[in-house]
Amino acid sequence: MVNTRGKIKKNQNTSKICFSRSSMEDSDQQSTESGAMIGSNDDLLTEILLRLPVTSILRFKSVSKHWRWLLSHRHFTLLYDNLSKSPGLFVRNIYIPFDVENQSTPPFRTLDFYSDLCGIRIVQSCNGLLLCCSDRGNERSRKYYIVNPTTKQFAIIPSVPGGQNVRKTIRFMGLAFHQTDCVHYKVVCIHGVEPRGDLFQIQIYSSDTGKWNISSESFSTSYYTPFRYGVYWNGAIHWAPSCRNPLYFKIEDEQLQTLPLPEKVVYSGGYYDGAMPMYFGESRGHLHLVEATHHENRLHLNVYEMLIDYSGWFVKYQVELDELPSAFPKMIHSYRDPSSPYYYELNVFDVVRCENKEDTFMVVRIPEKLISYNIHDKSFKEISDLTNYYYGGHLNVHRYTESLASF
Repeated sequence: MVNTRGKIKKNQNTSKICFSRSSMEDSDQQSTESGAMIGSNDDLLTEILLRLPVTSILRFKSVSKHWRWLLSHRHFTLLYDNLSKSPGLFVRNIYIPFDVENQSTPPFRTLDFYSDLCGIRIVQSCNGLLLCCSDRGNERSRKYYIVNPTTKQFAIIPSVPGGQNVRKTIRFMGLAFHQTDCVHYKVVCIHGVEPRGDLFQIQIYSSDTGKWNISSESFSTSYYTPFRYGVYWNGAIHWAPSCRNPLYFKIEDEQLQTLPLPEKVVYSGGYYDGAMPMYFGESRGHLHLVEATHHENRLHLNVYEMLIDYSGWFVKYQVELDELPSAFPKMIHSYRDPSSPYYYELNVFDVVRCENKEDTFMVVRIPEKLISYNIHDKSFKEISDLTNYYYGGHLNVHRYTESLASF
């Protein structure tokens, strides 16, 4: 009798091995075919890549020439920027993330992209790009830069033409950029026609031409009119309403227009002394202005929104911060006169509208703390400890928005 058990067992094992190899080969072939199908379909590949974080997008540009072309193409960057988020803000060049539980990687540790001996500071944030300048020194020798902190790309802006006589009278430098209405970024400069005069001229630099052009629009106003803080929205740069005649400049038409103020704010006289509003800025295509409903009570705020045709403002959000003083008693201060009521130390740093409107929040500074306050459910949380940290006012607060824009 011949013993066939060993042979049978061997044959069974061989069958299993063959079956296993066959399954793996089939699986690999299917994966290869699936990968090839996705890789050859730009629409499908785009839908997948749009869901990845920006760090992955930048890394995947090195996968192949085709991926680099696809991820650098304006169609993709426009789609991605429409879905992009604002994960944090800069306070005097220090990055502070909004979400302390899921902190994103800082876009940079220091502004050392260029060896400026005077140091570098941020002047303005505009839809993912930063306008920066030399931190120290006078205006005549100051350099200006455009930086994309997401891609680490930067460009040096040529000096404003006219020599030192023009550069020493510069009153404002502002950035205009948007992926749809201002694809090639522009820098707007306001300078005096003569030292300490009341006549001003506008020059515009375009990244498309690489040149400065003098605008046909010149205007006369008080030398002390503040042009320090500009916000780009709706194809124009708007100056914070800190004077009797706030303005905005339509870049394409090169026209100056008067910026209306909310009625209650106008009649309160709050800006006639040159004071800034509690907040003035843009988020997701909306221009906002924040003021207290009564100047004595800074806990009840109105968030105004400008209509797209400039016909007026309306109250978009009514925000009540009554729960903050009990949670953070250091924000309560007393006047020297004991008969006067106490007041609250509070500054609005940002109004951040989210893709899901229920997630819209404000960033509020109180003594030694930075607070995120959800406008809809009234929840709040500390996002940064500012103890022994001097932020230097609203001019040093700039939102960070992820952008793949290149220039």
